[in-house]
Amino acid sequence: MTIDDIASAYETSTNEFLTAVRSISDEQLDRHVKDGWSPRQVVHHMADSEAQSYARLRRLVAEAPGTTIQGYDEALWAENDKLGYRELPIEHSLAVVVAVRTSSLDILRRLSIDDLSRTGTHSESGSYSIQSWTEIYTAHARDHAAQLLEAANAN
Repeated sequence: MTIDDIASAYETSTNEFLTAVRSISDEQLDRHVKDGWSPRQVVHHMADSEAQSYARLRRLVAEAPGTTIQGYDEALWAENDKLGYRELPIEHSLAVVVAVRTSSLDILRRLSIDDLSRTGTHSESGSYSIQSWTEIYTAHARDHAAQLLEAANAN
């Protein structure tokens, strides 16, 4: 696999997420499956998660080896009333997703295959490389696109 392949997969997963979001109506934003997040909550989560990913990638590029990648409790963030996952409009969070993923794609395209092995330590899961980052955040957008569509189509 080449850097171009990795960057292309990341870009494709971004587009899949954005297409999913744009395919749902305002009426569908607050539907959810039992014990699941609504599309609105998914979009806000994606913005916060992608903001974390933005910093993580840059730390790995600039500070690895030896950098610490801080984890966070995404469930607590999603349930925090002040963060507004259940009520806030999605436009600003969607803009964050677009900006962050576009900027991270710019960085990915500048990497070499050897850069993928640059490794730090994640505070919750241990060894964490740029390769891991690419796999996690490529899958992340796809997984949440599917989650969002499932919730939007729930009764």
